[in-house]
Amino acid sequence: MEDVDLQEIAQETPAEDVFIAPSIHDQDILQGRSYTHHSTIPKVVADDLALECVLGVDEAGRGPVLGPMVYGLFYLPLIAHHSLLAGKHHFDDSKVLSPTVRSSLMHTLCVPDTDLFKHCGWATRVMSARDISAGMLKPFGTYNLNAQAMDVTIDLIKDVFAKGVNIKEVYIDTIGSPSVYQQKLEKIFPTTMITVAKKADSLYPCVSAASVCAKVTRDAALEVCHRTYAPEPKAAASVEGWGSGYPSDARCTTWLKGNMDPLFGWGNECRFSWGTAKDLLEAKGSETRIDWPLPDDGDKATRVTDFFLAIRDEGGEENVSELAGWFGKPVAEEVL
Repeated sequence: MEDVDLQEIAQETPAEDVFIAPSIHDQDILQGRSYTHHSTIPKVVADDLALECVLGVDEAGRGPVLGPMVYGLFYLPLIAHHSLLAGKHHFDDSKVLSPTVRSSLMHTLCVPDTDLFKHCGWATRVMSARDISAGMLKPFGTYNLNAQAMDVTIDLIKDVFAKGVNIKEVYIDTIGSPSVYQQKLEKIFPTTMITVAKKADSLYPCVSAASVCAKVTRDAALEVCHRTYAPEPKAAASVEGWGSGYPSDARCTTWLKGNMDPLFGWGNECRFSWGTAKDLLEAKGSETRIDWPLPDDGDKATRVTDFFLAIRDEGGEENVSELAGWFGKPVAEEVL
């Protein structure tokens, strides 16, 4: 769905030694389940729940055909917002930071007794490829990606409020129109100052930190997914397999073509709603074509159309209902 240039592909490709954060739940990822992970409330905040905090939200993996989309949330005392994140630890948009730097920052955040651990709380929502596609491919009332992302964002923020954290300011990287998105959030959180902006991950340190949490979690989730195809430790690195997961990454498309089951396609790591996947599955010359049967309504169920059709009994005799012949019989093609 999203094209990225070669430099961006390099930045989006996971580090070979990506940090496996506590937000990685192997079984959920392998079974294609979406899930939420929250860190403990940081000590500085837990000791004084009246302390005013700032919160940021950002995502990683919106465009790839492979792997989950991950939303990250990050909060800390308002007074330490710029000095701790931007001044001391140099958080920035995860796309600007190298994979190794992102992984290192996430590691520091998760190590007890560090200043980041004591002051900062974070959460992630891993939106599995399976669930994303299920929403987008619903036959009626499609649940598009923007709607899914907005619901996840709202739920993550609500979770933090439910923990008793005093959030005074919220900064979010936009999906769609910033003003429309902001107005909706202001109705839901009327006592909080909400700012929705384009490129918020490069403007507000808390959004930059949320971006890092989301990206490192996605990188590690890709590694978990890839283990099912390359069980050997050295072969498990996605950088040698499907690369960044973006359709414009040649490693990704090569992997998709080489690992496609003719009937089922791929596993829970693939977003079947993406054009790249659909095109490969529906390509001319595909080995397998499927005609899905009509749902079975049971022996006793009767369709409206049954009243207008001739039905043969077990002896082969044609039983025509009164309604079926009410308007006469169709003219045979031979007559025409």
